[in-house]
Amino acid sequence: MMLGLKTMLIFGLGGPEILLIALVVLLLFGGAKIPELMRGLGKGVKSFKDGMKDIEDETKKADE
Repeated sequence: MMLGLKTMLIFGLGGPEILLIALVVLLLFGGAKIPELMRGLGKGVKSFKDGMKDIEDETKKADE
Protein backbone atom coordinates (compact mmCIF):
# COMPACT_ATOMS: atom_id res chain seq x y z
CA MET A 1 0.00 0.00 0.00
CA MET A 2 2.81 2.39 0.83
CA LEU A 3 4.47 1.79 -2.54
CA GLY A 4 1.38 3.12 -4.31
CA LEU A 5 1.38 6.20 -2.11
CA LYS A 6 5.07 6.86 -2.81
CA THR A 7 4.44 6.48 -6.52
CA MET A 8 1.64 9.03 -6.36
CA LEU A 9 3.87 11.45 -4.50
CA ILE A 10 6.50 11.10 -7.23
CA PHE A 11 3.98 12.35 -9.76
CA GLY A 12 3.39 15.43 -7.64
CA LEU A 13 0.07 14.31 -6.22
CA GLY A 14 -0.45 15.07 -2.56
CA GLY A 15 -3.32 14.29 -0.21
CA PRO A 16 -5.73 16.99 -1.43
CA GLU A 17 -5.20 16.08 -5.08
CA ILE A 18 -5.79 12.37 -4.45
CA LEU A 19 -8.93 13.20 -2.47
CA LEU A 20 -10.21 15.39 -5.31
CA ILE A 21 -9.57 12.63 -7.87
CA ALA A 22 -11.38 10.09 -5.67
CA LEU A 23 -14.34 12.45 -5.34
CA VAL A 24 -14.54 12.99 -9.10
CA VAL A 25 -14.40 9.22 -9.71
CA LEU A 26 -17.16 8.71 -7.15
CA LEU A 27 -19.33 11.34 -8.82
CA LEU A 28 -18.73 9.97 -12.32
CA PHE A 29 -19.26 6.29 -11.64
CA GLY A 30 -21.35 6.22 -8.47
CA GLY A 31 -20.72 4.14 -5.38
CA ALA A 32 -22.15 0.94 -6.83
CA LYS A 33 -19.84 0.86 -9.86
CA ILE A 34 -16.53 1.45 -8.05
CA PRO A 35 -16.14 -2.11 -6.65
CA GLU A 36 -16.83 -3.50 -10.11
CA LEU A 37 -14.23 -1.19 -11.65
CA MET A 38 -11.64 -2.11 -9.01
CA ARG A 39 -12.35 -5.82 -9.53
CA GLY A 40 -11.73 -5.40 -13.26
CA LEU A 41 -8.56 -3.46 -12.58
CA GLY A 42 -7.34 -6.18 -10.22
CA LYS A 43 -8.01 -8.87 -12.82
CA GLY A 44 -6.10 -6.85 -15.39
CA VAL A 45 -3.09 -6.43 -13.10
CA LYS A 46 -3.14 -10.16 -12.25
CA SER A 47 -3.28 -11.06 -15.94
CA PHE A 48 -0.36 -8.72 -16.67
CA LYS A 49 1.73 -10.24 -13.87
CA ASP A 50 0.93 -13.77 -15.08
CA GLY A 51 1.99 -12.81 -18.60
CA MET A 52 5.24 -11.32 -17.34
CA LYS A 53 5.94 -14.48 -15.33
CA ASP A 54 5.30 -16.64 -18.40
CA ILE A 55 7.73 -14.57 -20.45
CA GLU A 56 10.32 -14.80 -17.67
CA ASP A 57 9.90 -18.60 -17.50
CA GLU A 58 10.27 -18.94 -21.28
CA THR A 59 13.40 -16.80 -21.20
CA LYS A 60 14.93 -19.01 -18.51
CA LYS A 61 14.06 -22.15 -20.54
CA ALA A 62 15.71 -20.66 -23.63
CA ASP A 63 18.88 -19.90 -21.65
CA GLU A 64 19.18 -23.52 -20.52
